[in-house]
Amino acid sequence: MSLAAPVQDPDAPRFRVRPPAHWINDPNGPFRWRGRYHLFYQHNPDAPVHTNIHWGHVSSPDLVHWEHHPIALTPTPGGPDEAGCWSGCVVDDGGVPTAVYTGVDRHHTGLGSICLARATDPDLIGWQPLPTPVVPGPPAGEDVTMFRDPFVFRHVGRRWALVGAGHANGTPSVLLYDCRDLADWRFAGVLVDGDDPVAAEAFGDKAVGWECPQLSVTPGGEWMLVVSLWDGDPCSTGYLTGRLLSVDDGLAFEARVGGRLDHGRDFYAPALLQEADRTLMWGWSWEARDPRPAGWAGVLTAPRVVDVRPDGALRVVPAPELELLRGPEPFVTAPGRTPLPQAYDLLVTAARGLTTVRVSGERLTIGLDPDGRAVTVRYEDSAPVVVPLQDSEEPTVRVLVDGSLYEVFVGDRATVTQRVYRRSGDAPELVVTGAGAVVTGWELVPPTRG
Repeated sequence: MSLAAPVQDPDAPRFRVRPPAHWINDPNGPFRWRGRYHLFYQHNPDAPVHTNIHWGHVSSPDLVHWEHHPIALTPTPGGPDEAGCWSGCVVDDGGVPTAVYTGVDRHHTGLGSICLARATDPDLIGWQPLPTPVVPGPPAGEDVTMFRDPFVFRHVGRRWALVGAGHANGTPSVLLYDCRDLADWRFAGVLVDGDDPVAAEAFGDKAVGWECPQLSVTPGGEWMLVVSLWDGDPCSTGYLTGRLLSVDDGLAFEARVGGRLDHGRDFYAPALLQEADRTLMWGWSWEARDPRPAGWAGVLTAPRVVDVRPDGALRVVPAPELELLRGPEPFVTAPGRTPLPQAYDLLVTAARGLTTVRVSGERLTIGLDPDGRAVTVRYEDSAPVVVPLQDSEEPTVRVLVDGSLYEVFVGDRATVTQRVYRRSGDAPELVVTGAGAVVTGWELVPPTRG
């Protein structure tokens, strides 16, 4: 079933990944297999609430044409995942796609176990869980009070895994495991924790756990570590870039630069897919309202390409495949006042003077200031996000909107993900002021196969 099927709710995204109804949270296990992208996600198939977690499943040949599949992972009565199949990844284990995920048993201890399930067919429709966890709980002697979200990767010819953790003294960390044999894991120490000076400066000391650790390496050899900051509830997301070092019989992460991964209010738990020449990222955008009356909750963001700049800062842009969703002709090509469609792709550049972009009335305002060398994004009365620019850089923003999901890209330097819901009497329109502005906007339309 196409994700672009007509919907009656104007706040419901039509082009981004979400289930036909009910609950979605973290993206899980983005995986390229036999020419298709497979993407899994945390899913409650029975209600728009965060419980009864299964793994939903979609796939695509091109990041644009998405197809729903049957639920991939279901909690096993009496099994280690009886209380939920929570976040994890998918890896190729000797030619067998294998889900590596967090299981929670009926005792609800708050500490997950690491479970495996293997695909039983080439289309990844059927999955067979292993009856016992490969890691039943956190390592002894580390005072771990949070333990979840395995991520498996390869380095120096070996397979390793990360697990998100928090410790009794309030320090968040990423734990490291050697898992050359995917069914036999060995604890290899702490990869990096909140006492790291780069992490402490970038993230502060609010988080007591780091969830959903994800690691990728650029073609130039720079490593990027993505974590979700948990302070008892989801807080924000951050990144560290630097080097991955071999230390004794383990690894250590030497951070060079750190920062906010997304500056918006409604972005969490991103997942990475490393390809030969790029790394893709999806995040979860939760609802900023009670989802129960609508009957659905959550959506995954558009796929983003992430890379590392020479100065160590992260570079983030929309995946180029998203341009396939643009209508054949722009609906706006100049500053002024223009009615807005429900879903669109907007590009604005300010060559001189202050340019102001307003969408949804006065609720979301973007200021592009070439003279002040900054772009400012403000949502209602919240604190503005100010992104400084380099001296030679023209202020440019790209805004991807799909229903209530707004994704603002400030050049390739910063992203702001925000949920903006229609109010009674709203007449959505775009207002762009600024003599030096260059504006182009395309309505998003259901993709056609070439």
